[in-house]
Amino acid sequence: MREPRARRSELATPASSEKMCMKAATSGADLVFLDLEDACAPAAKESARGIAVKALTGQDWGHTVRAVRVNGLETPWCHGDVVEVVTGAREAVDVLIVPKARSARDVWWFDVLLTQLETKLGLRKRIGLEVLIEEAEGLANAAEIARASPRLEAIIFGAGDLSASLHARVDGNFDPVGDYPGDFWHFARVQVLAAARGAGIDAIDAPYPAYKDPEGYRRAATHASLLGFDGKWAIHPSQITIANEVFAPTEAQIAEARDSIEVYRASEAEGVGAIGRDGRLVDAAHMRLAANTLHRAALAGLIDKA
Repeated sequence: MREPRARRSELATPASSEKMCMKAATSGADLVFLDLEDACAPAAKESARGIAVKALTGQDWGHTVRAVRVNGLETPWCHGDVVEVVTGAREAVDVLIVPKARSARDVWWFDVLLTQLETKLGLRKRIGLEVLIEEAEGLANAAEIARASPRLEAIIFGAGDLSASLHARVDGNFDPVGDYPGDFWHFARVQVLAAARGAGIDAIDAPYPAYKDPEGYRRAATHASLLGFDGKWAIHPSQITIANEVFAPTEAQIAEARDSIEVYRASEAEGVGAIGRDGRLVDAAHMRLAANTLHRAALAGLIDKA
């Protein structure tokens, strides 16, 4: 059974930088991933594995989920990344992030290799997986990818490489370079979100490269949260606080959810399945929405998980 984790903010950290890896543990992000892929030059990828292991095992990470993004299956570094990181970090790594997944078989490969390593090393816990949907083929197969392994805890919308894969005309922030009617990425986001929800796993929104534009990041995070995403990548520590706030319910929303459930249950006990409250109909669908709010509040540590 998958362990529910808070994923409001996922901080990207270059695995080749010992200083940045050590600082990441106290960043306040729900999840930190040490990046062996895009953040590492080819000449630094193999040496970065040892830096990542040292950072994962050499300090107190508290409640932060510890992750590593490995290189993709099509690269010469992928197998070594998984073997060296898991062998070195053991129980100190919680999640591996798989880039550029194109099919369910890609996820299966990581599942099998992790199973072999866990058995060989005698690990006491199962390492989770997150998968990036950032190729056209992966987007088309998002639903089957999301169901590919019981290890899979989240799928991530990767706008950067997806832009290239789709031949989209975008700027460095993955926004269209000309006028476009509506939200440029809405369809792709909803595909990723629906695939995640259909599989019962989390959905994480894309990075926002313009880290000196906090209001832009807040706006993008808010739009993703309204759709139903659980969190968003942060490519700079300054984005963490914004994501943690946006993807957590407010005190007023928590109180409203609790009150709605209480009133509905009281009516339900009397045999009434739908009630009027503050001029609006309240039925079973509203209870599901209220339960979602309380679940997010519990993950964020705002209320007791019980």
